[in-house]
Amino acid sequence: MIQDKKIVFSGVQPSGNLTIGNYLGAIKNFSRFSEDYKTFYCVVDLHAITVRQVPAELRRRTYETLALYMACGLDEKKNTLFVQSHVPAHAELGWMLDCYTMFGELSRMTQFKDKSAKHSQNINAGLFTYPTLMAADILLYQTDLVPVGIDQKQHLELARDIAMRFNQIYGDTFTVPEGYISTDTMKIMSLAEPTSKMSKSDENQNAVVYILDSKDDIIRKFKKAVTDSDSCVKYSEDKPGVSNLITIYRAFTGKSIEEVEREFDGRGYGDFKLAVGEVCADGLAPVREEFSRLMADKSHLEAVMKAGADEAAYYARKTMSKVRRKIGFVN
Repeated sequence: MIQDKKIVFSGVQPSGNLTIGNYLGAIKNFSRFSEDYKTFYCVVDLHAITVRQVPAELRRRTYETLALYMACGLDEKKNTLFVQSHVPAHAELGWMLDCYTMFGELSRMTQFKDKSAKHSQNINAGLFTYPTLMAADILLYQTDLVPVGIDQKQHLELARDIAMRFNQIYGDTFTVPEGYISTDTMKIMSLAEPTSKMSKSDENQNAVVYILDSKDDIIRKFKKAVTDSDSCVKYSEDKPGVSNLITIYRAFTGKSIEEVEREFDGRGYGDFKLAVGEVCADGLAPVREEFSRLMADKSHLEAVMKAGADEAAYYARKTMSKVRRKIGFVN
């Protein structure tokens, strides 16, 4: 197997229904790499258990996340699609890299602070060290490029630091990955609190639009979206609610900010919210339809999981052989 393409890796947790933020900010853009790169897209179930999971729900969501990858345009023939726990080298390299990650580095991770506040009864070691496991996910495949959102940039910087530290000690071992933050990647905010990112774990269901929501639910949620006291559809820092809706409308229509502002000039927020809901629901309809078709054929999903894990394991073995030898482990 000759590899002459650069490598892209990314992963999504199966820890809740995925939102339009996950779709527009990440998954929808993954397929653009399929032709020019060797791509690994992973369902990161090991990361999910830093928070207590109901086992049956975790299993179901693992299938669903894989099906959503495919429904959003990732062809299993062009991309390596797999489940993280099916390739044990992720956990093995994660432990090894824990020993090359500084306590102070992990304690500065803002997501650890945020998650500790949300899950104060379960501040476990995995919650603290999971950025190192994320580094292992990336470095295991000698990844060149990692599509990341702004909120994951700190973790990618840590992965780069760990790779460079290991390389400095043992010589060239890991590719030092670069982040890819697309200029047209959309950061989608909460419909209820538009100064906060839309989160699949938000307790307020009206704040979040899920990829698999029905058309009626999507339109209802947009009708309730927070805007401001006037009725002018204009993109502005002091109008975060309206600006968020403009961002979503642009993402589904391909229009510029100026075109959206002209289209709704003189029209009220009611018209605008309804229009955003409709383009969102219509844009997601093919994804929901394909998802339903895929979920009806679990044997096919399992075949994709197995083929993906086998291929991922091939690449992982090459890296792990090099790492074990350099650390000094006996083969």
